[in-house]
Amino acid sequence: MSEINLRGIGVALITPFKKDKSIDFEALEQLVDYQINGGVDYLVVLGTTAETPTLTRDERTEVVRFIIEKNKNRLPLIVGVGGNNTAEVVHELKVSYFSHIAGVLSVTPYYNKPNQEGLFQHYRALSEVSPRPIILYNVPGRTGVNMEAETTLRLAESCPNIVAIKEASGKRDQIQQLIDNRPGGFSVISGDDAIAFDLIKAGGDGVISVMGNALPKEFSEMIHHALAGDLDTAEAENARFAEAINLLFRDGNPAGVKCMLHQMGYIENELRLPLIAACDETKRQLIEELKLLKKNR
Repeated sequence: MSEINLRGIGVALITPFKKDKSIDFEALEQLVDYQINGGVDYLVVLGTTAETPTLTRDERTEVVRFIIEKNKNRLPLIVGVGGNNTAEVVHELKVSYFSHIAGVLSVTPYYNKPNQEGLFQHYRALSEVSPRPIILYNVPGRTGVNMEAETTLRLAESCPNIVAIKEASGKRDQIQQLIDNRPGGFSVISGDDAIAFDLIKAGGDGVISVMGNALPKEFSEMIHHALAGDLDTAEAENARFAEAINLLFRDGNPAGVKCMLHQMGYIENELRLPLIAACDETKRQLIEELKLLKKNR
């Protein structure tokens, strides 16, 4: 199984929709080029930010194939494959299209709230069949269950093809425990733009970003300065993003970043229910923040 370098910034790509709610593939192609030209290190397809639960199986397959075609092997591609039915996820890993895919991002099972042993057994089952390296995704704010550091480290030690975690628990002690005790070659990646700088400063490896959809160049520069050890520059750059990041998630993700991209002329401001566009006040504030970020370049 090929190795994958996850040090840097990955962007969790949105799925742009037309006014009739169909997928806007022309806009998606422009966004792929925008990310690559902006200096991001890899792309994440079919994550939470892509509104994946609202896509049909055929649409998910088409999105992956389309991005593979337009990427032209320029950046590594990570694809989201997860769920709360282990047997179904195992089946999807066996039958899905993984040509030109570098890795799999798999969220902890949600809603049914397994205990720590259940989480371990779930991911071990996935590791036994996955044709690509696996990135764990811990996001208890969405799933209702936190994967504790001990469980993550146990998986990292016992399953060689589990190579990283996208950690979005917000638990700084837990994140530091992962960084300090991980085996060699295991990456700890921020799943939260707001703490990406702090995670890197603590010894982590980067971020899978929402903000990068709208400002790939600017956010990539901050991440790369931090990883290079230029912490003063990175800290000053990071401070500029604080209010915009807060606004991005006020009305749910990806409502905020879609609002920004619409204002920039890349997409229609369309989401699929049950998500809706950012409210007028959030939109006004996001537009103002976008102006400030562009002005202060």
